[in-house]
Amino acid sequence: MGALDGRRVVLGVTGGIAAYKAVEVCRRLVDAGAHVAPVLTSSALRFVGRATFDALASEPVQVSLWDGDHPIPHTRLGQGADLILICPATARLLADYRNGRSGDLLTATLLATRAPVIVCPAMHTEMWEQPAVIDNVGTLAERGVTIVGPVDGHLAGGDTGAGRLAEPADVVDAVLGILAADGPVPAGDMAGLTVLITAGGTREPIGPVRYIGNRSTGKQGHALAVEAASRGAKVHCVTTRPDTAPDMVGVAVTPVETAEEMARAVADRAADADIVLMAAAVADFRAAHVAPQKIKKAEGIPEVRLVPTTDILAELGRQRTGDQVLVGFAAETSDLLENAAAKLAAKGVDLIVANDVSAPGVGFGHDTNAVVVIDAQGVVVEVPLSDKREVARVVVDAALRARRPDHDGARPVEREDR
Repeated sequence: MGALDGRRVVLGVTGGIAAYKAVEVCRRLVDAGAHVAPVLTSSALRFVGRATFDALASEPVQVSLWDGDHPIPHTRLGQGADLILICPATARLLADYRNGRSGDLLTATLLATRAPVIVCPAMHTEMWEQPAVIDNVGTLAERGVTIVGPVDGHLAGGDTGAGRLAEPADVVDAVLGILAADGPVPAGDMAGLTVLITAGGTREPIGPVRYIGNRSTGKQGHALAVEAASRGAKVHCVTTRPDTAPDMVGVAVTPVETAEEMARAVADRAADADIVLMAAAVADFRAAHVAPQKIKKAEGIPEVRLVPTTDILAELGRQRTGDQVLVGFAAETSDLLENAAAKLAAKGVDLIVANDVSAPGVGFGHDTNAVVVIDAQGVVVEVPLSDKREVARVVVDAALRARRPDHDGARPVEREDR
């Protein structure tokens, strides 16, 4: 069962360079169980091929009001949709939709529906910041249209700025969020499971101002929370970064700061968890004594005696019972496989997810990651540099296989090319 089983999504694609990302959005929606009806504008076909969507979607591409056997395709699409998603949405589409202009099949479908609508704008910064575009987007939002993105980033012209299409995973999350709010979403493959996830880097104070910490932003842990919740799990996310934690159905967020606070929060919730994903970067040491006042530079270099923090992962490994799956994470800078395998054996866990945080684009602070997943039999699954939501998908899949080794055949399962 997919999280969107039985739901019909009209995927509208307009003519912009970001149209290539709609291919990935289509794939993710279909993987989630949605029936995807692709509607492309004639301009979109200048950027992406009809055959690609014909192969990936649930029905053939439609472009014109005059194609196909149905005499009124826009009403069939509009009335039958549970949601209409426009990805990407150009400035022209935004203007036509705001003004009720039905110049093609896609805009006619938008006017012929009462279903929720999501538009994902994508254009160059100068276009996005035009007062007319801003006004159109504001009016659509006031009418109840959900606007996803755009975001800052690299643009087609080689420069950077606002106007980049939101990432496919975030677009699909918006679809899931709306359909979940609109009514019960059929359960995914993690329905009935409780997942405990830790995220972010702990901060161990040495005084009221300064602390011992690391560069973890919590992005990978939060991506795991979104992935598990999107697949029907009940998620507890214990995070040091509640400001960026996922705000979505199925995710309960517990904010913490120190390793000790995280240890207590995890201990309170671990017994009820079917899967535990320890993605947080927990400090190994804390100050034995925390200064009551700010340490002044004029006072000289302070002597800070460090003592070990609680080894949360090892404690979980010792205390777990039943068929709970425990997944540890290891951020390394050398000897990746050797160090990860040693940690797996020492902590008593089912899986270790390891990354080399010294590599470009990997780990702390990045939207991308590259990991290896090692199980207790020594089987290694490599995930090359990918967005963190894709890494989350692979890790969750591995955790499910560890929980149900006969779920999809004999364990281990070889990785498909990614």
